[in-house]
Amino acid sequence: MANSSTFHYGYVIVICCCLIMGVIIGLVMSTAGIFYTPVSTDLGVSKGNFGLYMTFVYACSFLMLSVAGKMMDKYSVRWLLTVCSGVVGLVYLAMSQFTSVWHFYMAGAVIGIALAFLLYLSYPVLINRWFNTRVGFFIGLCSAASGIGGILFNPFGGYLIETYGWRTTYLIFGILILAVATPLLGILLRNHPSDKGIKPFGEITETADIQKTGMDYAVAIKSPVFYALLVFAFFMIAVSTLNLFLPTYVTSVGFSVEQSALVASAIMLGVTIGKVALGSINDKSSRAGVLTSTGLGILGFVFLLMGREGMAWMTIGGFLFGWAYAGVTVETALLVRTVFGTKDYSKIFSNISIALALGGAIMAGAWGYLADFLNFRIILTIGIVLLVISGIIAFYALNTHQKKLVIT
Repeated sequence: MANSSTFHYGYVIVICCCLIMGVIIGLVMSTAGIFYTPVSTDLGVSKGNFGLYMTFVYACSFLMLSVAGKMMDKYSVRWLLTVCSGVVGLVYLAMSQFTSVWHFYMAGAVIGIALAFLLYLSYPVLINRWFNTRVGFFIGLCSAASGIGGILFNPFGGYLIETYGWRTTYLIFGILILAVATPLLGILLRNHPSDKGIKPFGEITETADIQKTGMDYAVAIKSPVFYALLVFAFFMIAVSTLNLFLPTYVTSVGFSVEQSALVASAIMLGVTIGKVALGSINDKSSRAGVLTSTGLGILGFVFLLMGREGMAWMTIGGFLFGWAYAGVTVETALLVRTVFGTKDYSKIFSNISIALALGGAIMAGAWGYLADFLNFRIILTIGIVLLVISGIIAFYALNTHQKKLVIT
């Protein structure tokens, strides 16, 4: 029976997931770039050496994800996420006192372990537990909160750095996580609808029944489509990490730093709108979601390549690229649900997410090294090729799933 006649606690879970993505991920990941110049300058190291701490973040998430998926099934998600939130907040307090770059590397390792739960698994696992309908929309909405956090906290953090310095900014960010996110998660989060004596939100359809049974974890990890989705996730995150270098591309063709910042804002707008829209599109058609994400991303790269002709091309290109960026989290999470169901979703998705973390760890640095040897136009063209391959892989996975349903 649908639970739409009265307020459903699933909406509170959505708020908690938005809190995780908007506040914690918004402060930790979406604003990381504003610290590169002031911190590296103050410590007397290159931006590249300081930025390596993000590689530690991705690498430790990669190492932790498989274990994290099993822990999400075995232990209380409520307290796992609350503790991880507290740990990140405390690390940010500590970062305000760091005096050497290796301190940041250690902090990155701890943050990476916590983000395996907070960034990669929190909202996909919880939304799948609490909702039978509009899953795509809510996953997109929660994921989009990180972009909204970036839009709000980047200028706020920039002001704090200019006015009080980077150390005070890290301190304030840590306090925000500890004072806002951590206690609210501890108070409001619940593990399953049964904890509140209710059923998941929405009508249980025939399709939902198929998804609830789904594929066993042991069977899923031996299937060809599982490895295909690993490649899909790796290529999509590889494309998204180009975001770190697009402002440099914009300035390299003759535009100002202020104009490159405008393109960066257009990308964030595309990411935020794209995540919500892709979620809704996927609720109607997974194929349409894949086509929209990869197709608009390809078009975005084409516009960026034409950017020499004017700032309008660059800005529109950045906005459209943001839709491919949005597809990294939204499309990956929903493809896993569609193809494998929800029976062992936490374990299967955590293993697929390993490719996201590994891809981030490798490509965040690899694109920089490639930029030293290759023209940016070649790099953007590589991005187009990766999106084309990703789209083909996604359609292969969906076709495989459809054949199994027909056989069943």
